[in-house]
Amino acid sequence: MANRAADWFSQAEKDYRHAIASRNAGDHEWACFAAQQAAEKAVKALHLFIGQEAWGHVTAKLLKELPAELSVPPTLVEKAMVLDTYYIPPRYPDSHPEGPPFEHYGDLQSREAIAYAGEILEFVRSKMARPARGS
Repeated sequence: MANRAADWFSQAEKDYRHAIASRNAGDHEWACFAAQQAAEKAVKALHLFIGQEAWGHVTAKLLKELPAELSVPPTLVEKAMVLDTYYIPPRYPDSHPEGPPFEHYGDLQSREAIAYAGEILEFVRSKMARPARGS
């Protein structure tokens, strides 16, 4: 079976660009969700790159499940934890006590989410620049 790591990472990059475009359009809730998706897909790409399967949508957990030799910085896991809070609430009106999601997200959240996702993508990019396991 072909290794699809590059496909996952390409989609992560596309989701990251979508996060930026959404932020620029003032759609901060979608920017936060797209940033979370970018990070999640990038980490899944790295799992595939090293020959592991990855399941779930908790980016922090996915980072923790990477082998120790990849040296995931603890601060990166913490940033993923912030991004993980953007998986469901930005999309569903009943995820907040009241009001639609777009009323709960602004420039501060989307800027932070994009920055954190960018750091995760850069970490993954640096690890995928090395030969894959079994190559």
